[in-house]
Amino acid sequence: MSASTARAWSLAGALCGLVFLADQAAKAAIEDHLAIGEEVDVLGPLGLTLSHNRGVAFGLAGGAGVGLVLVTLGALALIGFFFSRKPERPGMWVAVGLLAGGALGNLADRIRADAVTDYVAVGSWPPFNLADAAITCGVLLLVLLYLRDAEAGGDGG
Repeated sequence: MSASTARAWSLAGALCGLVFLADQAAKAAIEDHLAIGEEVDVLGPLGLTLSHNRGVAFGLAGGAGVGLVLVTLGALALIGFFFSRKPERPGMWVAVGLLAGGALGNLADRIRADAVTDYVAVGSWPPFNLADAAITCGVLLLVLLYLRDAEAGGDGG
């Protein structure tokens, strides 16, 4: 394994761990300080509220249980596979670290409580959490990286 490949894996792993720990700490703090459905205004349309989501993004496919855990594990394996093909691609470690950390954060909730703890409220948008935000940012960055490679005539893989 080359030094740049090892560095990319290390950085992705460190970011994954950081996202996971921050997500779990935020969820624990919210669980300790808010009751289900309680709302706290933060700034403008931003607020905090405690809810538990048994589905995927924004409550879709509620109650999927073990199937959802297996889908998450499959998605993590797929992310790892794509990363392994060219981990030294600039910025790829950030996308993978965000995606994996967020996925593992929500997976830990599903395994522990059969539901994901959500707490960020923005206007009428369904509540979400730090893991969801990390996953969203990771996906957007991944798309941008692949689009950049496609425009530059790269192989994308």
